[in-house]
Amino acid sequence: MGIFGFFSKEKKETLDKGLAKTKQGVFSKLTRAIAGKSKIDDDVLDNLEEVFITSDVGVDTTLKILDRIQKRVARDKYVGLGELNSLLCEEITDMLAENDTDTDTDFVVPKDKRPYVIMVVGVNGVGKTTTIGKLAYQFKKAGNKVVLGAADTFRAAAVEQLDIWGERVGVPVVKQKMGADPASVAFDTVTSAKAHDADVVIIDTAGRLHNKKGLMDELTKIKNVMKRVVPDAPHEILLVLDGSTGQNAFEQARQFVAATEVNELAITKLDGTAKGGVVIGISDQFKIPVKYIGLGEGMEDLQIFRKDEFVKSLFGK
Repeated sequence: MGIFGFFSKEKKETLDKGLAKTKQGVFSKLTRAIAGKSKIDDDVLDNLEEVFITSDVGVDTTLKILDRIQKRVARDKYVGLGELNSLLCEEITDMLAENDTDTDTDFVVPKDKRPYVIMVVGVNGVGKTTTIGKLAYQFKKAGNKVVLGAADTFRAAAVEQLDIWGERVGVPVVKQKMGADPASVAFDTVTSAKAHDADVVIIDTAGRLHNKKGLMDELTKIKNVMKRVVPDAPHEILLVLDGSTGQNAFEQARQFVAATEVNELAITKLDGTAKGGVVIGISDQFKIPVKYIGLGEGMEDLQIFRKDEFVKSLFGK
């Protein structure tokens, strides 16, 4: 584990604060689910099903959780709210461990993959460019030299926003004129990064999904031109999803996974919603790691997703 890999008190406080609305909603629903009950029976399980589905965990993941709880209750005879919280923590964490998504270090770049190239995708409005800015800040804070590429050339606002983040963080932004070929911007970015011995390259891409073939062709072209400079680029294709949209985030994930080779997920805007359960569902349902979660507006409010700490924050006392 790198020097930034521990889960500090400050990170825990940020996580707890960011998930406060979801936790409040879940706890109020859990309290109603077991009201008047002395043990976890079929009625409580039915109520728990409603709790998870209305918390945007998703039907398939909810059924998996209930099956695990039912088996544990039959074996261990758990009763009461205190035991239920502990049971939920254990079973949901174990379930997520089957698709292990934890990262050992915070924003540390593999020594054999420099520059480390991240291509960021997602629809407009999910917090994509903001996430790129926060990633740049965190990677720079961890001691890395970062370069950003403004390959969303279809919206002037996207380039301007990335420019603003570059100035805030103190990292260079490679850009071209409005309407330029996104692949050309990506090529220039990785070329510049390699020439200046940068550690991390983060490429912004157009935020649209009205035509899967068009999107796939564009992203494939971007990937191919970057490989001319960095043969194994991109190392990450990071899909950014808005956690506050609940089940819409699931649908966006399905569409982007079908359109391109997404291998990492970031789920944003969890601090302003009671739908944080979507992280559990997406982490379980897609065989793609949730790597980052956004918990607020500040540059520090982007965290590596750690399933055990996340579940404890939601269901712990």
